Amino acid sequence: MTNEFINFEKLSRTRWQELHQATTPPLTEKELDNIKSLNDKINIQDVIDVYLPLISLIQIYKHHQENLAFSKGIFLQKNAGKRPFIIGVSGSVAVGKSTTSRLLQLLLARTYPNSRVELVTTDGFLYPNDSLISRNILDKKGFPESYNMELLIGFLDAMKSGADASIPVYSHEIYDIVPDEKQTLLSPDFLIVEGINVFQNPQNERLYMTDYFDFSIYIDANSKHIENWYLERFQALLSLAKKDKTNYYHRFTEWPFEEALAFSQNIWKTVNLVNLEKYIEPTRNRAELILHKSKDHKIDEIYLKK
Repeated sequence: MTNEFINFEKLSRTRWQELHQATTPPLTEKELDNIKSLNDKINIQDVIDVYLPLISLIQIYKHHQENLAFSKGIFLQKNAGKRPFIIGVSGSVAVGKSTTSRLLQLLLARTYPNSRVELVTTDGFLYPNDSLISRNILDKKGFPESYNMELLIGFLDAMKSGADASIPVYSHEIYDIVPDEKQTLLSPDFLIVEGINVFQNPQNERLYMTDYFDFSIYIDANSKHIENWYLERFQALLSLAKKDKTNYYHRFTEWPFEEALAFSQNIWKTVNLVNLEKYIEPTRNRAELILHKSKDHKIDEIYLKK
């Protein structure tokens, strides 16, 4: 165990799985296929071994959050208003955050059938490309300075207060914020916030996004493995964009394949790897739980904060 994980309890996948009485997963293989990202490898066994114990743990935290809110209300002599249980999910580009977040959303909705479970990605809080270009930071997209953190913190604050909110929508197809489109959230019971920057807040060192989370997860893997997954995903995106001229990735389908691949390798090394090593990975010890993936995408180790 490295010093970074000194405040964590390390559990093997087998040990983690033993913490939960195996039950029939509340989703089908087809439903799982529908929510997993392009090149992610996850099956029903992974749901049983890893995600059902995780849902049990979240239930414990949720119960604790409700008790604490109730006790605080008594102490302050005021009625504790309804507020969502907020879960942050972080990790590198291409590590599988989206699959984990969508799976959590589905499992929580099945576990709490009368609850509203919403999912937002922090991509929606990126500045639009025009704004990034005018600031000369388009090549820094995904870096801390490319996010409107004030808007993001304001959104989390509204959610924590039990208010409704509308937020911008990002599209990977056009590689930009979608003009005139909003995602509206009506006081959810659970809110999952997914993004590479969810443990960061560089613009105001006194306030971290993690202050708003009731539970948080970091998805970890060796950067060489993540690079391979990134390149696999890039190739999958190319094949999807081949016949769609409106797709951002279509332009690369007109390049020689080796040239397109070299371009994506360069983007990984100069942008995504730098961002991972400088800004994303250093925040992982702010998570409550770290899910570590091996070369084949399988979660092999779990670190739970002591």
